[in-house]
This record gives sequence, C-alpha cells and structure tokens, in this order.
Amino acid sequence: MVNEFSRGASYALGGLGQLTNPLLRRFVIIPLLINFLLFAVVIWGAKELFAAWLDSMLSWLPDWLGFLDWLLWPIFIVTALLMVFYTFTVVANLLGSPFNGLLSEKAERDVFKGAELPHTGPLWKEVLRAPWIEIRKLLYVVLWAIPLLLLFLIPGVNAFAPLCWWAFGAWILALQYMDYPLSNHGISLRRQRALLARHRLLALGFGSAVLVMTLVPIVNFVVMPAAVIGATRMWSELLRPGIDAE
Repeated sequence: MVNEFSRGASYALGGLGQLTNPLLRRFVIIPLLINFLLFAVVIWGAKELFAAWLDSMLSWLPDWLGFLDWLLWPIFIVTALLMVFYTFTVVANLLGSPFNGLLSEKAERDVFKGAELPHTGPLWKEVLRAPWIEIRKLLYVVLWAIPLLLLFLIPGVNAFAPLCWWAFGAWILALQYMDYPLSNHGISLRRQRALLARHRLLALGFGSAVLVMTLVPIVNFVVMPAAVIGATRMWSELLRPGIDAE
C-alpha cells in the first residue's frame, strides 16, 4: 500500500525534472508566458484603478491623513501577490488545457517512447473542446464537494473532515492531470475514473504530491506542466500496459 502511494508521488515529483527537457520546453514555456501576461495585464489594470481611487479619496481628506497613501499601497501589493499565488494554478489549468494535451502527446511520443497516438486534430479544435471538458470536471467537483462540506457540520465526524478533504483534493488533481494522456487515447472521463479507481493508492499518491507542490511558492507556477509530464509518464509506464493486456 505504501509503495503504491509513494510510487504515485514519485511520478508527480519526477515531472519537475523534465521541465527543462529541450523536446518539451516550448510546450512548457508558451502557456506559462500566456498566464504571466494575463496576470500582468490584470494587475496593471487593478493598479491603475486603485491609484485613481486612492487619489480621489485623499483629495477629500485633510492633509494630515496623507500617510494613508504609504499605508494602503503595501496592502494592495500584498493582496495582489496573494491573488497570484492562490489563483495562478487554477487559471493556468483553464487557459493551458489545450496546450497540456499537446505537451502530454509530445512527452509520451518523444520522451517516454510510448506508442503512436491517434490523430488528435488541429489545435483550434482542442482550444474549443478543452473548456467544455474543464467545465465537466468542475461539475464533478461540485457534485462531491457539497456532501463533503456537510461533514464539517456533523459532531464527531467533523474531526475527520480535513483528512477527507485532502483525499478528495488529491483524487481530483489525479483526475485533472491524468485526463490529458488518457484523453489523447480517446478514453472518456467515465472510463478514466474507473481506471484510476482500480489504482486508487497510486492516484492518491500522485494527487497528494501535486497538492503539496501547489502550496510551495515558485513551484506552484510550474506545477501544471510538471504534473502533466508526470501523469503522462505514469500512464506510459504503468497504466497503459495494463489496459493493453485487457
């Protein structure tokens, strides 16, 4: 049991080591640049609005309250940094999903020497299809999150609620990133869940490692491509041989 869990975690962590692989570099850098650009534009716009609001507010206040300018700017900067830290991975998954499929395909074919993938179609079709898949995943999360939230309200049971939430988060992250290599082979979301359920400890180990990486500053910026690569390697080395043998 422990071996399966730790093996899953090792695949997630191993994805970090492949981020600088020349064969994968452009598939890693392009979506990251798009996300950084998006956040830069949003933060710049928020800064301009905040500056205009602050100037307007200070114009109505007496001069001795001018120190508020020095007090509120640091608060704005800290808030902006926290927003980037806590939302970067979520936004990266939404915007980067079409590129993640290509990253997984490239990693499986050229790095892990997997079998030839079926033709996935042009990028524009992936761009149109990916958001709908992400929405379906989100609905699945909401469906299970509501009853899990109720655990916090039940005396006695609520002591185990944080552990349940951790396991749920790990499971969702495993589903999230395993979807890319599995979808490249035409495996539906329902079959994906059934496959990972047969390897539950492996999936929970993988998802737990990804969850930890999302909580580490700087590492959380590259957790998405690292997890995609790790999931692809786990599929190529462990899961696909079992499916082919069925």
